[in-house]
Amino acid sequence: MQVLNNSAKTGDAQQGKRTAHQVVYETLRDRVLFGELAPGQAVTIQGLTEELDAGMTPVREAIRRLISEGALEMMGNRRVIVPSLTLDDVEQLHFIRQTLEPDLTERATKNVDETLLSQLNEVDDALNKAIARGDIPAYLMHNYRFHAILYAAAQAPILAETVDRMWLRFGPSLRVVCGRYGTLNLPDKHADLLNALARADGKAAARAMMEDVQQGMVQIREAL
Repeated sequence: MQVLNNSAKTGDAQQGKRTAHQVVYETLRDRVLFGELAPGQAVTIQGLTEELDAGMTPVREAIRRLISEGALEMMGNRRVIVPSLTLDDVEQLHFIRQTLEPDLTERATKNVDETLLSQLNEVDDALNKAIARGDIPAYLMHNYRFHAILYAAAQAPILAETVDRMWLRFGPSLRVVCGRYGTLNLPDKHADLLNALARADGKAAARAMMEDVQQGMVQIREAL
């Protein structure tokens, strides 16, 4: 699972190795993932090319990749749209998340060390500060990053990549939830999860993750 595209960059030298397609893909992916492109919002390929200051070819390649991941849908007149979730979509996503994310969490518990706990606590502190000040973009970014770091520690890349694609599906709707409920009413079981991880209690960590997923998906369902 990706750990936030921007967080993965370690300087100009590393950025220079990334292709134009990868840069455009990561930028556009983050806009979908964090709800900058809202469900049902259509944009033109030409408009994205101008907005991202990129060539037509890398934009088209990035769009094709995101379509294959279910994050975008192609429409007529060279437009793409962020799909709106149906109730059936939410039920399927909920099932997949509650099946895979607690399992990834339990797997990750076996690999927890002081460095990982420190990293997770640091991200969670930033997330809590975003909640307190009502900063929705920062909340979404840090919440995703917390989960991504944890799932990467599970050392189960097939499962983690599957979950990452699911986050692309419901991420835009989570932004809608934030707009409706505000950040102070958002689910946050991270404290329970971190306590369980510190005790190396995989079952308790998995339960905390299941509750976190449950609360979030219920709010998405209610927001539709």
